[in-house]
Amino acid sequence: MQKYTPFLMFVREQHGKAEEAMQFYAAVFAKAEIANLERFGAGEMESEGTLRNGVLRLGGLDYIFMDSSLDHRFTFTPAFSIFVQCESETEIESVFARLTEAGHILMPLDSYGFSRQFAWVQDKYDVSWQINLA
Repeated sequence: MQKYTPFLMFVREQHGKAEEAMQFYAAVFAKAEIANLERFGAGEMESEGTLRNGVLRLGGLDYIFMDSSLDHRFTFTPAFSIFVQCESETEIESVFARLTEAGHILMPLDSYGFSRQFAWVQDKYDVSWQINLA
């Protein structure tokens, strides 16, 4: 059976921050847990200690994280975002506040025609999130 898993590769300015991002998301979201951490060792193709493979379980879905120092000509873009359905106003306000710390607000937390509370943000790791009140 095929399995589909979002894969986040931290490159350019974000290189070396994959594990830090995982720890941050595990603190932001109540239903998050770090399921795996594998780091590069001495003499391997990446800097020792950077993340070879990390798995963050978020709301029952696994996300793979990795650091790469190769000269990639891309990084994260808001064209792809992670949609989060929050269960309460307290939760959406907390998630919004944490994700916007040193991040960018693409759409402020507000009432829109399609949602009574919604926001679209790009966090300090340049990962894009749409957060919505159920």
